[in-house]
Amino acid sequence: MKKNWWKVLSVLILTYVVLQGLLGVVPRQPILNESIRNVYFHVPLWFGMIILLLTSAVYSIRYLRSGRFDDDLVAVEFANTAILYGLLGCLTGSIWANFTWGEPWPNDPKLNSVAVGMLMYLAYLILRGSFDDEQRRARISAVYNIFAFAVFIPLIFIVPRLNDSLHPGNGGNPAFGKYDMDNSLRMVFYPAIIGFTLLGVWITELRVRLRRIKVALDD
Repeated sequence: MKKNWWKVLSVLILTYVVLQGLLGVVPRQPILNESIRNVYFHVPLWFGMIILLLTSAVYSIRYLRSGRFDDDLVAVEFANTAILYGLLGCLTGSIWANFTWGEPWPNDPKLNSVAVGMLMYLAYLILRGSFDDEQRRARISAVYNIFAFAVFIPLIFIVPRLNDSLHPGNGGNPAFGKYDMDNSLRMVFYPAIIGFTLLGVWITELRVRLRRIKVALDD
């Protein structure tokens, strides 16, 4: 039980986040109105995704240095969970955009950059499936994974700032500041980042266990 404290913490935090997201009092902001509740879900999912992708890249580096197949196995499962978070982030973002911008996916630099980034990681999974030789697959996909993360970060954080964008924090459009994110929002928002990140690690751990069992049975 002592080893699983973080799983219990994840469940407690996310229960709190969901209840506050549905029933909690939120400030009434122009245009956003009640849709500001989505800040508890959309943004933490993306924070969690970035952390999971970083962890995946670290394990790919470890594989290239050690040659341990288990490191490659962990890397791909962190990437799988991160892609799931990215898709959920796109879904929650589209719902939010439909309320605030009038359409779920406008032609916006930030959204287009995100789409390109997600396609890069979907290509990573396709690349892994195109090799029969395990060693070659692990080595090439590890290099690709590191490269993809190195491109993904500037693609979604720097490139959109160089153009006009509807998305907060990009292209001259200010991000949520101290006047938008009051203390009532922060008390849910920051725990949500922790909760979703821990959930992502938990999902990855389960997938890694299943993959290890499959590898053991195949051997």
